[in-house]
Amino acid sequence: MSIISWIILGLLAGAIAKFLLPGRDPGGIIGTTLIGIVGAFLGGWLSSQFLDRPISTDFYDTATWVAAIAGSLVLLIAYRLLFGNSRDRR
Repeated sequence: MSIISWIILGLLAGAIAKFLLPGRDPGGIIGTTLIGIVGAFLGGWLSSQFLDRPISTDFYDTATWVAAIAGSLVLLIAYRLLFGNSRDRR
């Protein structure tokens, strides 16, 4: 897959991660989108390095999607733990 494909996959993975983990995020929609893109790259890299799963060139590979969504979820949870909910209502 090309870089553009990974960015599109990251956008979609970030949206799915946000759907699976609802709530207010400190970064809003832009932060969540960037977390999704980075999570897709991170999930793909980790699955290729540690799970001995080569990165597929097919955009519709299930393992690639699962790795991207998992990476996005992990980063979204870490982001919430580190930065908390900065948009609390007072």
